[in-house]
Amino acid sequence: MLLSTLAAAAADHIHFQDLGLNKVALDLGFFQIKWYSLAYIAGILVGWWYLLRMIRQPGAPMSKKHADDLVFYATLGIILGGRLGYVIFYAPEMFLEPLRILRLWDGGMSFHGGVIGTTLAIILMCRQQGLNWLRVHDYVACCAPFGLFFGRLANFVNGELWGKPAELPWAIVFPGAGPLARHPSQLYEALLEGALLFAILAYAFWRTKARYEPGKLVGIFLLGYGCFRFFVEYFREPDSQFAGTIFEHVIHMGQVLCLPMIVGGIYLIVTAKGRRQRVEPTLGTESVA
Repeated sequence: MLLSTLAAAAADHIHFQDLGLNKVALDLGFFQIKWYSLAYIAGILVGWWYLLRMIRQPGAPMSKKHADDLVFYATLGIILGGRLGYVIFYAPEMFLEPLRILRLWDGGMSFHGGVIGTTLAIILMCRQQGLNWLRVHDYVACCAPFGLFFGRLANFVNGELWGKPAELPWAIVFPGAGPLARHPSQLYEALLEGALLFAILAYAFWRTKARYEPGKLVGIFLLGYGCFRFFVEYFREPDSQFAGTIFEHVIHMGQVLCLPMIVGGIYLIVTAKGRRQRVEPTLGTESVA
């Protein structure tokens, strides 16, 4: 009876098909460009532009040349880490069909895996270039919300990763999700993990001395993302592959993966002042902090 009532009420809600959205941004017949691919490209390019703005400030831990190299390393970390993270955390059966892992166009990326991959890529580049990897990571963390924002918008355009059934004016009936109207949890994440987290990090970077305390900005990012994602998971439909398990009824896999981020973020913030030291600019010799 409850399902029938909700289904009837869903007729008064927004229907995804009526929004006129298409996951394909450009279709040339022999070649398609999808919004999800453009989201990755936009996140990287806008993040690169913002990074170049930040390193113009006194005491930057890298030069423009380092920033340009970093884009290459970070892109590899995002793609490889994101894909392998998805396979390990959400679809381990894909290891039995290795070729499926290479089919990135079929979808399946893990943000938590992307974080690990990007971190390893930053450490590798900084060791090669003789840079302070934690300070470089602080700057990269301030750019990450761009990718999160565009990525979640792309999830919405694709009509995927929808939320739980809801009786709200903005609830949406998604194709493939049954007749019930649901939370547009993709947009919740875009606003919290993307726009709001960017605003918090921007304030910390431009209005405080956080960039002179190695690890503080990374900690703010980890804590902010972890808390926002943990919260939104209460409105997000559990991943179908975990149906009938603890990850459906007790705690979602996304929430489990956020717990070490929250703990790590708190640790980096609390201990950041102890890592503060006299900062020398990458170019020149005059101390600035």
